[in-house]
Amino acid sequence: MTYSQYTMNWNYPTAVRAGVGRISELADACQSLGMKAPLLVTDPGLASLPMVTNAIVACVEAGLDCRLFSNIKGNPTGENVNDGVVAFREGKHDGVIAFGGGSGLDAAKAIAFMSGQTADLWSFEDVGDNWSKAIESGIAPIVAVPTTSGTGSEVGRASVITDDANHVKKIIFHPKMLPEVVILDPVLTQGLPAKITAATGMDALSHNLEAYCSPFYHPMAEGIAIEGIRLVKEYLPQAVANGDNLDARMQMLVSSSMGATAFQRGLGGMHALAHPLGALYDAHHGLLNAILMPYVLKANQDVIAEKLSRLALYIGLEGSFDAFLQWVLDLREQLGIPHTLAAIGIDEEKAELVGRMATEDPSAGGNPISFTDAQYSQLFKNAVQGVL
Repeated sequence: MTYSQYTMNWNYPTAVRAGVGRISELADACQSLGMKAPLLVTDPGLASLPMVTNAIVACVEAGLDCRLFSNIKGNPTGENVNDGVVAFREGKHDGVIAFGGGSGLDAAKAIAFMSGQTADLWSFEDVGDNWSKAIESGIAPIVAVPTTSGTGSEVGRASVITDDANHVKKIIFHPKMLPEVVILDPVLTQGLPAKITAATGMDALSHNLEAYCSPFYHPMAEGIAIEGIRLVKEYLPQAVANGDNLDARMQMLVSSSMGATAFQRGLGGMHALAHPLGALYDAHHGLLNAILMPYVLKANQDVIAEKLSRLALYIGLEGSFDAFLQWVLDLREQLGIPHTLAAIGIDEEKAELVGRMATEDPSAGGNPISFTDAQYSQLFKNAVQGVL
């Protein structure tokens, strides 16, 4: 098979260079934005791998003063961002290469955003018009290179950062946080373990699915979400079964970017619960969404049944809510996703706190039903116990 059909550029929602081997254009992408000294930000797990070393060497050989920052947790914290800003300023960098999965991309975008700000990070939490207080000229340009197919952070205008002091995840938003160039190269995702491929792929599904179920009016986002879900159905099992399948890997990268583009329409209960659980238990975000998915769908059934019936037909299922829900359950089992939160070490002890944090999470505003603290607490308990 040839991959030339996937080698192309497009400009929605930003400039995207897609295709096998496009990582070779990293230095050119940086130079196109005027960078001379980019800071490559990634997580510790990737920092020592050849893909990162090769990227830095290629940039240096092209005349760029490229250096590495990788002091980032799996759920990046405000301290990680602050440390990155110190590295950016001390190294006299003029741009950021956001390289990696969701943690690396989110931290990198926040570092680029904060590199020229005078206020503290939490001043720009996505509440009201906080974003308008930023110094736009102080936001460094970003080239984003995802190595997982899940968060879609490469096409997002926000970062999710953990406030360790208060044990809560906060969304930092500004339109200029959107990377100006994205490189989607499936070769970079080949070495991803099957379990991480599954969890991140289910994260992409959750983004597309919650965007599709959102009650807000955004027909373009709805259309993108529908196709993003179809790509997950067709290609995620293939990517998990054979990590060297570049066709499946490419399509999952696209589905991930589509999900993050679509959720301009809103997210929902999966993320409203996953965000506090990630902050409280430091659990993998994609895995949390994957486990929570059927419980949240079931809780929203009265409102979303007709929409999911239409969606089921589009992706080749019987046209009913039950058929779609069963597909989700079957897909999770096929991919080795646990059925309960208990299976990953989460119990009911903090149910009341989780319920309260869920209603306060910005994602709750996009859920088809406005659940109360108590309803979110019960949803959480259902997911711990495995009660659908």
